Amino acid sequence: MNWENLTGDQFPKMVEKVKGVCLLPLSCIERHAHHLPMGTDMFIARALCERAAELEPAIVHPNFIFTQILEARHYPGTIAIDPLLTIQLLENVFREIARNGLKKIVIVNGHGGNDSLIHYLAQIQLASKRDYVVYVSEPHYASAEEKELAAQWESKVDGHAGERETSAILAVHPELVDKAALKPGTEGVPQDRLKPLRDRGVDMGIWWYADHPTHYCGDGTKGTAQKGDRLLNTRARELAETIKLIKQDKETKRLQDEFFSKTNLPE
Repeated sequence: MNWENLTGDQFPKMVEKVKGVCLLPLSCIERHAHHLPMGTDMFIARALCERAAELEPAIVHPNFIFTQILEARHYPGTIAIDPLLTIQLLENVFREIARNGLKKIVIVNGHGGNDSLIHYLAQIQLASKRDYVVYVSEPHYASAEEKELAAQWESKVDGHAGERETSAILAVHPELVDKAALKPGTEGVPQDRLKPLRDRGVDMGIWWYADHPTHYCGDGTKGTAQKGDRLLNTRARELAETIKLIKQDKETKRLQDEFFSKTNLPE
């Protein structure tokens, strides 16, 4: 159930029904090559959460787009805000979700640029006492489903606006895909301008721009709605299983409370 669709009277009842679990879809607004909408990550994260919540009830928080996307600032339409403000906003959102009775907050990330951010967010939950738990849910597939999904992909390189994301948007918002802009070519192949350093395990903030200056990684021409539905449905089933497990989880909160009791942190 989507948070914003509930009435004030319905909300407390739904909190009880979902056993205090809230899915927080994180995304951003950025360029997705020539053919996909800038809200691609938002649409995909939302669709995933909604499909999972239909299988295992949870409240789906409104889209949160103010995350890490500094690497796309050179393109029109990108919404990139200050890093510290991003963290402060998310911490504030966590507190508000919990204040409304949802004490188990599940981050469902739809943007690859947030990979480091979401794990940092999980770690800094230990900075101060709190009466809620933040979980980071990442894709997990049973081996059979993983093989089935892998078999449908044709692209050797895929990561941004490529086969997977194009397929997902074709499944949920086909009207937003500019099919005329979908053309075969090598634009989505990494440029490897920092390959010697990357191969040595050296990381730097400019690496994405070095490889994909036009924000295209993969080949969107190979995407289909059928592939997108299969991807989203498989991920939704796995997320639903995660939600079920989190509902049963009492140990994380117990250990968190035990930890805080030993830290002498102020209330």
